[in-house]
Amino acid sequence: MHDLPPLARFGDRLATGLRDVTDDPAALDSRGFWAVCADFEGRLTCARFADVREEPVPAPVPGRWRGPAVGDWTSSLDRAEYTAAVRRIREHIAAGEVYQANLCRVLSAPVPSGADVDALTALLARGNPAPYAGTVRLPAHGVETATASPELFLRRAGRTVESGPIKGTGRTEADLLEKDYAENVMIVDLVRNDIGRVCATGSVTVPDLCAVEKHPGLVHLVSTVRGELCADAGWPELLDAAFPPGSVTGAPKSSALRIIDALETAPRGPYCGGIGWVDADRGVGELAVGIRTFWIDRTDGAGALLRFGTGAGITWGSDPEGEWRETELKASRLLAVASGAYEVSGEGLQAYAAGTGDALRTPGRPR
Repeated sequence: MHDLPPLARFGDRLATGLRDVTDDPAALDSRGFWAVCADFEGRLTCARFADVREEPVPAPVPGRWRGPAVGDWTSSLDRAEYTAAVRRIREHIAAGEVYQANLCRVLSAPVPSGADVDALTALLARGNPAPYAGTVRLPAHGVETATASPELFLRRAGRTVESGPIKGTGRTEADLLEKDYAENVMIVDLVRNDIGRVCATGSVTVPDLCAVEKHPGLVHLVSTVRGELCADAGWPELLDAAFPPGSVTGAPKSSALRIIDALETAPRGPYCGGIGWVDADRGVGELAVGIRTFWIDRTDGAGALLRFGTGAGITWGSDPEGEWRETELKASRLLAVASGAYEVSGEGLQAYAAGTGDALRTPGRPR
């Protein structure tokens, strides 16, 4: 829908008045306020806006968002395919090729051709609030993305850079396993190495390791990695060193990416990429890891598709069925919100979300 005006939302910050769009990361060190959307596969869209103001996400308007029914979703990997891929990753681990790899699947469902991702944003803000919520609507440039991400990819303030990798998920803290803590430590080491490539020697620290954070419907283990950028490093060098995010790839990253490419059957797009903003005038910015993320895809000529990704980190200690259930846990509440369940009570939303597992188990590939 090219008649929808471009905009970007990040928390209570609204950006309008599009000035220009580029795929050059050097622009983020120039001037102005930029919205950033980087696909997992490497496509970068940077949009500079003229007007940036504080404005809360508007309340949902009944009927403005018509989401898919729970049974409309198809998955790029069904249950049998996903669990088989988990077993294959464990074989790679046994062979010493990788320590951990993130395995994802992409869910897809049709939505009306006039669907507006900003209307979905209004539902997400109430039904699944998130610390790094963001929306980028650039229909003419093929970007219509809304994220309810809980995970910080990169925060920059002057020369200080910080990342907050998440590894380890459960319904409650009691559900977290030894495997979750080990996985988190592995990814922290990877992120330290990534940002250490562009940070001053000895400046990279880990202020927090495996802190438990509560989010709607689940808990995560979250760590913090911090460093001071070298004098000659800016956004291009930082993105080149850290992208794609280590928490959604694996360790070693190069081996994990090769395994992901072989086992996953659909591109991740903005899911597992980077979504956020950069204020080049102030020298600050914040990019989220594109998890808990929806995007509208109009590229296949079959009408508009709403897509959503979900995945899990696979280690030697992984149970294939347990990892499948983790992908369901991460998706269930968000799919309920996208289907309009926000309009019922909080208890109703939880009940609705708990019932989406059958839909996620439906075999099939994105249409």
